[in-house]
Amino acid sequence: MDFTFSQEQQMLLETTRRFIAKDYTFETRNRIRKDTPHAHSREVWQGLADLGLLSLNVPEADGGLGGGAIDTMLVMSAMGEGLVIEPFLSSAVLATRTLALLGSASQREAMLPALAMGELIAVLAHDEASTRFDRTAIETVATATGGGYKINGRKSVIAHAPIADVLFVSARVGDAQGPLGIFAVPRNATGLHQTSFHTFDGASAAELVFDNVSLSADALLGEKANDVSAQLETVLDTGLAAVCAEAVGALDRLLAATVEYTRTRKQFGTPIARFQALQHRMAEMVLYIEQARSMSYLAAVRLSESDPALRSASLSAAKVIVGQACRFVGQQAVQLHGGMGVTDELDVSHYFKRLMAIELQFGSTDQHLESYATTLE
Repeated sequence: MDFTFSQEQQMLLETTRRFIAKDYTFETRNRIRKDTPHAHSREVWQGLADLGLLSLNVPEADGGLGGGAIDTMLVMSAMGEGLVIEPFLSSAVLATRTLALLGSASQREAMLPALAMGELIAVLAHDEASTRFDRTAIETVATATGGGYKINGRKSVIAHAPIADVLFVSARVGDAQGPLGIFAVPRNATGLHQTSFHTFDGASAAELVFDNVSLSADALLGEKANDVSAQLETVLDTGLAAVCAEAVGALDRLLAATVEYTRTRKQFGTPIARFQALQHRMAEMVLYIEQARSMSYLAAVRLSESDPALRSASLSAAKVIVGQACRFVGQQAVQLHGGMGVTDELDVSHYFKRLMAIELQFGSTDQHLESYATTLE
């Protein structure tokens, strides 16, 4: 299969890389991470909007670029290279895709342009304590009232929730056995309680508690209550493929940093890159990365697969290979850098942390290995 990117796709990748190199250096990232309450820069976010990156997943009919999975893969790869912790995945991919798939015409008209222009940040609030191994294990309930709904429940470790203007909350409609629906909940809704914190990879997240949060009827995405499980699976699979691409970008940069370090670090009067044992380690790192790259391509391509079972199996296989690469390459890079590999001042430690987070995101390596194994039975 030919994986040559088109001229437009190559330009998209290079444009993203140039912006990150200029406006999101490691020093800039550290400053944002330490000096802002939730590791977020409105200036950087607006810069991404000005480049059109926030409109990448907005359909053309709604005024966006209507980019596909390959375009998202390329941008996420560049984000991984630059260790970007802005809510691009949360808002410009997951939430935007959710609204594009499920929103009514009036909802899309009201929110998609604002998302594309960087005026609105939305976050998909789906994960709960019980969804770690089952995406459908949702216990949050939206009960119909006279003119709308009341939501009760909890959401766990919702990335970028502290900076979201609106939360797209998954909930069972009616009762605990009801169909799944998605509700647009404003950040300042009465009864919504947030406990924000920083994740170990530097981003912001929050625990959310919904205590009789009152919503109007039009808060439900779509014209009426329908089971949206299939569309939600598509959204989450899109996120899974996106983090696979992000991982490849981070792996590439981590390998380059490791090779450069071993060329300059001397032991017994010679660069350690000349030691055959270390050369073997770095060669094995390359093999892991190239396998991960191939599987990230597969994940992006399989997003358009009409057979949900085949798509799920392919994405699980990709997450396994990428997760194994995250762990092996990350650990080798830290070990080859020695003690300085875990210091906060060196970017290697931050790449390692992000790769470990990706290895667990959208399901762990072990979980996806088990899921893939069931398809072979």
